[in-house]
Amino acid sequence: MSSTSRRLFWLKSLFHLIGLIPIAYLVIKVLTDNAGGDPVQYIIHFTGIGALNSLAATLLISPIAKKFKLGLLLQTRRLVGLYVFAYASLHVLAFFSLDLLFAWSLFFEEVVKRPYILVGAIAYILLSALAITSFNAVRRKMGKRWQRLHNSIYLIAVLVPVHFYWSVKSEIIEPSLYLLFFSVLIGIRLNKIKNWKQTFFKHFGDFSSKE
Repeated sequence: MSSTSRRLFWLKSLFHLIGLIPIAYLVIKVLTDNAGGDPVQYIIHFTGIGALNSLAATLLISPIAKKFKLGLLLQTRRLVGLYVFAYASLHVLAFFSLDLLFAWSLFFEEVVKRPYILVGAIAYILLSALAITSFNAVRRKMGKRWQRLHNSIYLIAVLVPVHFYWSVKSEIIEPSLYLLFFSVLIGIRLNKIKNWKQTFFKHFGDFSSKE
């Protein structure tokens, strides 16, 4: 194993630890009855924050790597992105299993009453698409379409903090800080996002004309 491969291995191992330790912490809190007065909401909130933090980390990797010329760091984006999907999946699973008790009819009622659930569902569908297509073999098959799809991470970066902000009833300081932070992360990519929008709608228009 080369020195570069070893450094990448240890860097990814560190990120695995950062991603897994909070999950272990959550399990211990729940098993020891230290998850607050409402354990269900504690689990849903905890996993949601985990998804938010992982998403923020994913968006931070590129600017940090480019600023400090850390090429190895760029090779961890897929790993960190998959942790976004993992935490989001736990968040969705906790909501369906512990809050709704797998009642699909109740889910649709909740979407009507609480639109933030619909926003979160759209973000999760996009995240699922990114996770499924994150593998190199799929990337090669998709070609240029892969990059267009994966640039939807910027749309996810809008939807997720909005979902969080709308979900709270009174305490808005924490979600407001996340909204501000993600606004900054998106702001430093404005040119790239504009180019993605133009390419996306041009591609969509070409597809529609063929129909």
